[in-house]
Amino acid sequence: MIVAMKTRSNLRQPILTILALLIPVAIFIAAAPTNSPNINSLKPAPPIPVAFVISEGAVVIDFCGPWEVFRDVVLPSGDHPFRLYTISDKTAPITAGGGMKIVPDYTFANAPAPKAIVIPAQSEPSKAMLDWIRQSTKNTDVTMSVCTGAFVLARTGLLDGKSATTFHAAFNTFAMQFPKIELKRGARFVENGNLATAGGLSSGIDLALRVVERYYGRDVAQKTAYNMEYQGQGWMNPDSNQIYAAAPVSTAEHPLCPVCGMDVDVATAPKSVYKGTTYYFCSDDDKKTFDAAPDKFATADKGS
Repeated sequence: MIVAMKTRSNLRQPILTILALLIPVAIFIAAAPTNSPNINSLKPAPPIPVAFVISEGAVVIDFCGPWEVFRDVVLPSGDHPFRLYTISDKTAPITAGGGMKIVPDYTFANAPAPKAIVIPAQSEPSKAMLDWIRQSTKNTDVTMSVCTGAFVLARTGLLDGKSATTFHAAFNTFAMQFPKIELKRGARFVENGNLATAGGLSSGIDLALRVVERYYGRDVAQKTAYNMEYQGQGWMNPDSNQIYAAAPVSTAEHPLCPVCGMDVDVATAPKSVYKGTTYYFCSDDDKKTFDAAPDKFATADKGS
């Protein structure tokens, strides 16, 4: 009996040692974020029609970035599952950013029903555009905005009560214009069911890759990024824009536009004086926005 007790005692120490090593590993696995490609998965039924909603001034990378992503998706079968088209108020040529001329494929009156919608930054949306987005989104898998395209999506009312992000220089304006929407600073993109918003410019590429992942899994999305020679990892981490999470602070030595938060040249910038403080702006439009409601922008840490 004494021998048996000694044997148990000799075995106990190795077992305890193994448990001591395994417990932290188990805790780490339980606490680690889940990045499964199947999370929020969509059920594809190709061909998948993707509508790019554009108007005057549409920012090129906002729609061309996602366009290239969807265009480059190739399934293991060799099929290209996405069918892409542009849509606007009319099919007359529009002038996008930098002078690019685009002839839209359809109008809002005759466009095919989409399963995905991409809304880039652009000019003020027409009523027809807002009505079409609002109605079409009832049946989309994803309706996504890029950059200040979030303002267009927000004006449909679809984002009310939800969270969203936009171009970092538009955070303040977005938050003031849409108080019913929770602005998420520092997010590469934000997803809410079939609604999604990306940050500025290149963020749209990441959100498009995330949409591909939701449809076809991570392997297909990674292969698409590889074929594009796109090495960004933001599409796998929606919180990867943390560099923009904290608002920059304006000082007398380094003044920032109180509306958009970007650098200004005091020698040439438009300016306004409010309660004895001079504020400088990136543009005349920002100055008009400030002058309409200066108390919303004038804070102790802004201005010079």
